[in-house]
Amino acid sequence: MRTLIIHSDYIKFKLKKKAIGDAEEVSEKEGAAVDALVAFIAVEKVDETDPGSVIEQTISEIKELYEKVGAKSVAVYPYAHLSDNLSSPKTAKVILDGVYEKLKSEGYEVIKAPFGWYKSFEIKCKGHPLSELSRTIVPGTAKVKDEKEKESDALKSEEKLKSYWYILDVCGTLTPADKFNYSEHDNLKKFSDYEISGTRAVDKIPPHVKFMRLHEIADYEPGSDPGNMRWYPKGSLIKRLLEEKVSAMVAKMGGMQVETPIMYDYLHDNLSKYLNRFPARQYVVKSGEKEYFLRFAACFGQYLMKHDMTISYKNLPLKLYELSHYSFRREQKGELVGLRRLRAFTMPDMHTLASDLTSAKNEFLEQYKASMRWMQGLGIDYEVGIRFVKDFYYENEEFAKKLVQLMGRPVLIEMWDERPFYFVMKFEFNFVDALNKASALSTVQIDIENTKRFDISYTDDSGNKKYPLMLHASISGSIDRNIYAILEKCELDMRRGKKPTFPLWLSPTQVRLIPVSENFVSFSEEILNKINDSNIRADLDDRVLSMGKKIREAEKEWIPYIVVIGEKEKETGELSVRVRETGKQENMTVDNLVNDIKEKTEGLPFKPLPVPKLLSKRAKFV
Repeated sequence: MRTLIIHSDYIKFKLKKKAIGDAEEVSEKEGAAVDALVAFIAVEKVDETDPGSVIEQTISEIKELYEKVGAKSVAVYPYAHLSDNLSSPKTAKVILDGVYEKLKSEGYEVIKAPFGWYKSFEIKCKGHPLSELSRTIVPGTAKVKDEKEKESDALKSEEKLKSYWYILDVCGTLTPADKFNYSEHDNLKKFSDYEISGTRAVDKIPPHVKFMRLHEIADYEPGSDPGNMRWYPKGSLIKRLLEEKVSAMVAKMGGMQVETPIMYDYLHDNLSKYLNRFPARQYVVKSGEKEYFLRFAACFGQYLMKHDMTISYKNLPLKLYELSHYSFRREQKGELVGLRRLRAFTMPDMHTLASDLTSAKNEFLEQYKASMRWMQGLGIDYEVGIRFVKDFYYENEEFAKKLVQLMGRPVLIEMWDERPFYFVMKFEFNFVDALNKASALSTVQIDIENTKRFDISYTDDSGNKKYPLMLHASISGSIDRNIYAILEKCELDMRRGKKPTFPLWLSPTQVRLIPVSENFVSFSEEILNKINDSNIRADLDDRVLSMGKKIREAEKEWIPYIVVIGEKEKETGELSVRVRETGKQENMTVDNLVNDIKEKTEGLPFKPLPVPKLLSKRAKFV
């Protein structure tokens, strides 16, 4: 159903003539209402699947707005022009009459314009912020969906959620967050303040936006929806390396990689119920007469796949993994800036089936440790948030203390009296950026709902059907957000007087060769080819510029190794290398240089240079 709802000073209408053969028979050919909430309604084909749900949701929406705006009456007005996919007249009349009769029975002053007539009408809109609203109502879902933004029940519940905040230290002491002594934990204080405030809007442009453009990593795409980025070759390289590393980690943990669709039927019974348990806003797309939602995680496809699997207790724990290119969440515009929060993102997503809570906690612990290794590998400082349903926390308090002891520093604890979502606990590793805003990276959740909802079961050793618990894990978190964190860390390093740099294995160019003149370009190319053949990303600044300018530009690009090549280097074969990490000038042979980089990047993924190796051949992206 499509509706346009107007709070009016008045509405008046007159019937002219019948528009269809099934037009409603009437005795009165005009009507009016004052201080009226006017619901212009187009009943659609999809509403035929569950008219009762549509009636219920429409009434709920009208009543909610009626109270907000303080209207005195309601007018139900058939208005076919809101849709080109109309239901049968029979269904339309059932729904329109149902809305009218229900409101009337509950004591509302309500009129209904007859169905199937050409009508003239006059309306005066009040003009306040809530006086003109459009809605889309989807049958079979529990709540009304906004025309602009379809929200889950969980998202709405999250806004009303009562949270209790504590700090749990390594000694196992649980202290209310506002009573904790943060004198030695400045970053934890920033994280705690940010989380407790509940404010996510961005009022300043974060520093990483400047860096992502300066280094030609990513940029806004004006031809798309906000929060959908364009990625340049260097940024694409960094993304692929991060993806390869986390996928390799998950494979070692036993994760079996799969691929699933990016869109799903909005009216699929189990999926529609899950939508309302997940705190995310959806993109909705239409194909023919059906509506689909774009996935906001790899959950949906993996649930359906596991439902169809035959699983024995011998197969547990069972792990499916997908590197989801892409996941979509229709985040609010005020929160969209740079790479911190996107509407389209890459999320490595693993789901683990565990036979019982003991097994689930063991898996949770291993995935927690893997996430620690991930963060350490990026060299990023982070704070830990662990969220519990209160009863679950006190039933598993020793487990919570063990997680904090592993971390070796205090963590923020959030508790809820009731379970608002499908999980009983989760952790998040949060990066606190240069604007003191926190963003979650690694995360794992213990889900106690969805195996039953999707009938995901296993056969135990007695041949009985059992429902396992399920863990949702993203060992890295969003790949895009990892790059945000790396760039924001560079800003923080600069503020501390340290040279910013990418981790060596992620640097688009690891070695820059700078010949002192054109006479040494040919010799430099020989060295370049040898380095590149060793699976190291090297390039050559062959442009007709001064050596000083070339060096300054290499510094601006945060090149880890800058090599100046002239007569001395050609004669001795020993290179003069400026090492960014130490700030020192070192003499190395080509083999020494290669071995130094190989040692520092051992065991990490490699991909070749993503742009032409000669700078003179490169176009500018930004």
